[in-house]
Amino acid sequence: MLGGTERLLWLLLLSLLLPPPSAWGHGGQARPREGTEEAGSAGAWLAFKGLRERLRAAGALSRRYWALFSCRVWPEGCGKDEEASARPPGWSFALLGQQYLDILSTWSCSFWNCCDRGDCRIINNFTGLEADLRVRLHGQHLAQELVLTAVRGYLEMPRPDKALALSFHGWSGTGKNFVARMLAENLYQDGLRSDCVKVFISTLHFPHPKNVDLYEEELTDKIRKTQEHCRQTLFILDEAEKLHPGLLEALRPHLERQAPSNRRAESKRTIFLFLSNLGGNIINEVVLNLLKAGQSREEVRMEHLESRLQAEIVASTDSGFGHSRLVKENLIDLFIPFLPLEFRHVRLCARDAFLSQDLLYTEEALDEIARMMVYVPKEEQLFSSQGCKSISQRISYVLPEG
Repeated sequence: MLGGTERLLWLLLLSLLLPPPSAWGHGGQARPREGTEEAGSAGAWLAFKGLRERLRAAGALSRRYWALFSCRVWPEGCGKDEEASARPPGWSFALLGQQYLDILSTWSCSFWNCCDRGDCRIINNFTGLEADLRVRLHGQHLAQELVLTAVRGYLEMPRPDKALALSFHGWSGTGKNFVARMLAENLYQDGLRSDCVKVFISTLHFPHPKNVDLYEEELTDKIRKTQEHCRQTLFILDEAEKLHPGLLEALRPHLERQAPSNRRAESKRTIFLFLSNLGGNIINEVVLNLLKAGQSREEVRMEHLESRLQAEIVASTDSGFGHSRLVKENLIDLFIPFLPLEFRHVRLCARDAFLSQDLLYTEEALDEIARMMVYVPKEEQLFSSQGCKSISQRISYVLPEG
């Protein structure tokens, strides 16, 4: 006997599977009126028979959908010898039906704990990620393109042989942490709170160089346990330029290519994000020179930045990141530049801050908040020195009193 929750879900599935009223005629087409009562009765009888056959077929298909759905959501109650769950989907298992199963599984798992692993809450919503990068991230056309392409390409690979390592570079407030959060929110139902996502901040989690041996052990253990718990993991390392060389070396085995041990085993996927202010000055310099030469910001391409950014990272004497084997052995897949933000981008950040708090705003208020920021260089005053950082806190200065 189905419980209340199961009955509700079964009814939802059945409602999705029933044919639309327009298809209730015999053979999928409505019969024309014959003009006589006898012909009308015959037509009604044929329509009724057609409906009865479709209801029987829908019922049988519904039971199959329910078996597949319940096995996905409640695997412990799924019989291994059930034909419905064992048989591969045939012609009657439409692609649309598979999408319904995916949607309902995700929906039900948002209310109930479907399994003891974090995998049930992996969503990989690339459509949502693309929309977030396009609408919520301002002034970062390179990051928008590179992040989406790299992450989607990696997660759609049938059997990746290494972790994906992306390194975000740019001034503070340009969106590095923002994009990291977008990734977590669109790859996992629980976002940054997911058991499959771990965030490490150098100065917070590894503050004392004398304890580096302990930190190395803790970091390695945390990565290993998370990978055991989840088939897809995301590790975010903020302030990467401040990571101790020993910690960078401890990460190296996790970023190296792995020989496939068992081709039948489910492939694990791991993404490492390194967030750093390294290279921010050279990024700003390149963008400024291109703007002075008459090019638009949107014309800035990776070929303008890639070699100079990597050279700046390697040459830095204030950080061990560029001297680590992660960089020297090309274990970082992409160095992604975050461009400096201009006045118009700060206004957009201010607008988003108002909207996120359900507050009304005026164009004058957006201008006032944007003017609060300090702009550099001194002569041109093009780029916000803090990006969009602290914009939300500045809203209170322009709100009407009372």
